[in-house]
Amino acid sequence: MTPKPSPDEILSSANALRWEVGANLHDSVMEAIYTDAAQIADRAVVRSDERPRFDLDRTIDRLVTSRWTGFPIMILILTVVFWLTIAGANVPSGMIADLLVDTFHPILKGMAASIGMPWWLDGLLIDGMYLAMAWVVAVMLPPMAIFFPMFTLLEDFGYLPRVAFNLDKLFKKAGAHGKQALTMSMGYGCNAAGIIATRVIDSPRERLIAIITNNFAICNGRWPTQILIATIFIGSLVPAHLAGLVSAGAVVGVVLLGVILTFVVSWGLSHTLLRGEASAFSMELPPYRPPSILRTIYTSLIDRTMYVLWRAVVFAVPAGAVIWLISNIHIGNLSLAEHIINALNPYGLLLGLNGVILLAYIIAIPANEIVIPCVLMLTVLSVKMVGAGAGAGVMFELDSEVATAEILKAGGWTLLTGINLMLFSLIHNPCSTTIYTIWKETLSVKWTMVASLLPLIMGFVVCFLVAQVWYLVAGG
Repeated sequence: MTPKPSPDEILSSANALRWEVGANLHDSVMEAIYTDAAQIADRAVVRSDERPRFDLDRTIDRLVTSRWTGFPIMILILTVVFWLTIAGANVPSGMIADLLVDTFHPILKGMAASIGMPWWLDGLLIDGMYLAMAWVVAVMLPPMAIFFPMFTLLEDFGYLPRVAFNLDKLFKKAGAHGKQALTMSMGYGCNAAGIIATRVIDSPRERLIAIITNNFAICNGRWPTQILIATIFIGSLVPAHLAGLVSAGAVVGVVLLGVILTFVVSWGLSHTLLRGEASAFSMELPPYRPPSILRTIYTSLIDRTMYVLWRAVVFAVPAGAVIWLISNIHIGNLSLAEHIINALNPYGLLLGLNGVILLAYIIAIPANEIVIPCVLMLTVLSVKMVGAGAGAGVMFELDSEVATAEILKAGGWTLLTGINLMLFSLIHNPCSTTIYTIWKETLSVKWTMVASLLPLIMGFVVCFLVAQVWYLVAGG
């Protein structure tokens, strides 16, 4: 019969077993560490007696993060993305506009007439609210449906972290965070989406800087205004064969001014309202990998495009009602819109703009996409043009740039008006969708007001200075 082991013997055996298991586990962990270290060393270290091994990630990084080639490649890639967004959106935007404005709008008007709907209700619901929604969807949906998937593909591929790496030093000098480069780039698709993207910045101070300055990235709602005005007023200054190139150069110049303002205002905020040192930015550059196309398209369309579009439509519909009402409510012989335009005209001219533009931007706060349709409708209304437009309060656009130019010039527009409109379009206050998003992200009335009023004041100051210099030179 085997003698029963004593408690001391059992404890001693258990300790010996624990030591043996622990030693084996320690050996396994150390072996794994040494194996990983050897693999990293094989990739990173080139021995003198060996030929350098080809590494695709390292080769790409030498180009896209180089101080000499990194920035040109970055500008080229972003330019291609913007060009594809703008050029690619033209056809689908036109198709949606044809469907919603040229086809459904007359159908709705006919249905309203067939049931005897009062003219004022017909105008308010169809000419005002419906048309505002239709213009926002037609102008906003195609660019976002193109830009956001391409942006997400660059992110999934691993390139966007390299953009942040390239711009980190510049943002750090401005007292901001390197990841602000990503949120700024997202703002070119939609500022509301750019505000949401600031969640990647951990520092509350630097996140506020990114939120406040995101407005200087021209969103897709402002691209049509920039391109149209540049084509009419800047491109017309040169021979026809150079007009397209000069117009594009003017738009690129405005975009670069927005980037400069981002750095300047970030620096100013970090030294005044949001004092502090830029936080350390440690980024592990992910390996390059082929993105998942279907997942990217689904995520971009559902989580970004449709979410932002729905918010814009919600704000645009009541704006359409306001546009129609002020155009059709009369006090004396003039509509309410004409009274407001006349009151704003002196201030608009002081800024190198006019009352029509100021009113258009007030009633188009819900969506930058309806600025040009509002400007055209209000211009026709204020100068009482015959044969243009579809009636008071009915927003419209023209396929012909020549016809558009004729309406604007009939409203007293000059080269100064065009230049200052491009500047004001860049710098003015965010749209209501973005303002609401800022409040949701900050839960602060104070910072929402700062983010909304600071660019508006800057826009007024810049336009005033340009106008005064213009008048001084012209007068001299």
